[in-house]
Amino acid sequence: MQYRELQNQDNLSLLGFGCMRFPRKGTGFDMNEVEREIMYAIEHGVTYFDTAYIYPGSEEALGTVLAKNHCRDQVTIASKLPHYMIKTLDDAKRIFEEECKRLQTDHIDYYLMHMLTDVKTWNRLKSIGLAEWLEDMRKEGRIGRIGFSYHGSTAEFLDLLNAYDWEFCQIQYNYLDENSQAGRKGLVAAAEKGLPVIIMEPLRGGKLVNHLPAKALEAFRHASAKRSPADWALRWLWDQPEVSVVLSGMNSMDMVQENIRIASEVQPDALTDQEKKLYETVKAAISEKTKVPCTGCAYCMPCPKGVDIPGSFQCYNMSYAENWIDGVREYIMCTVMRGESRMASQCIECGKCEQHCPQHIEVRQELKQVQKRFDKNLIFRATAAFMRKRYQ
Repeated sequence: MQYRELQNQDNLSLLGFGCMRFPRKGTGFDMNEVEREIMYAIEHGVTYFDTAYIYPGSEEALGTVLAKNHCRDQVTIASKLPHYMIKTLDDAKRIFEEECKRLQTDHIDYYLMHMLTDVKTWNRLKSIGLAEWLEDMRKEGRIGRIGFSYHGSTAEFLDLLNAYDWEFCQIQYNYLDENSQAGRKGLVAAAEKGLPVIIMEPLRGGKLVNHLPAKALEAFRHASAKRSPADWALRWLWDQPEVSVVLSGMNSMDMVQENIRIASEVQPDALTDQEKKLYETVKAAISEKTKVPCTGCAYCMPCPKGVDIPGSFQCYNMSYAENWIDGVREYIMCTVMRGESRMASQCIECGKCEQHCPQHIEVRQELKQVQKRFDKNLIFRATAAFMRKRYQ
């Protein structure tokens, strides 16, 4: 296992163990297999384990394995506070103590505001005293580092970076999301501030392995280096020195062993020009299923009515290239679970966006298709209403 040199001096492994997708048996986790995989990872140098309050059974499973094997002090535990469930400071205190009980520990090393959406949301949390409480917990040694995880636009991510003295962040990033979500621009900005950047969804929930089009698979097969699609996706990330840790939701020993092998081999800036061109070929094959040729450049932003135009198109494209459920899930996170709504249906067809689009996309017409696909769908409307009520 390798470890990137970080400005904060922490010893974080290149590969992080994502604990949301532990192997299952019946209606619960296969704890024998969970223990086998976690202990193998620790024995081979994995130090970073990522879980969350809302991952059913995850914190308990991780805590049980670490306590049983007396190895809590060998690892960095990252867990998350679901800000959308926080109305008062007492809510935050109760959830934190429950997490520690589940994890069988008195402290959490890396503590994230889960899916923090924008500065307005952070300001709401500060207004109930959350920032002061986090600082107190850090001084007491109950919390090590304070950070946030993020799904949304690049612009809002950059605003969030400057809203607090964060000590790390977690973003969705992979070769398809290079110019969407926080994107390459967000990654570099966070690294320049000295923040460790933790990567989630490196394989897009397995889509960059199990749902690649035939042309993309053919491109990988004809590459000079014989690697699996997962191998290619992980190497693209680790080639970038700004990436600190890549999380993988590993649920088989084969996956654990393969990812540890890759993390032990890679070096930053090692991909050749020919290999970098291969990713472009693969992305082009994937984009053939793309409905809207949006690159995520965000020249169309800001929308005077608050529509997240690049985010809407990204989710719309995902709903066709992958499946509708994944698309609508992303759309809810990017547009509904915000301090202010960002849905396509807020468009008033002013046309300002189209004046700046370098792809010459008919944005107003395409947003109508997004509305038809998502906003006007009864399932989406019911889910969005439930999430907004819970979030507010």
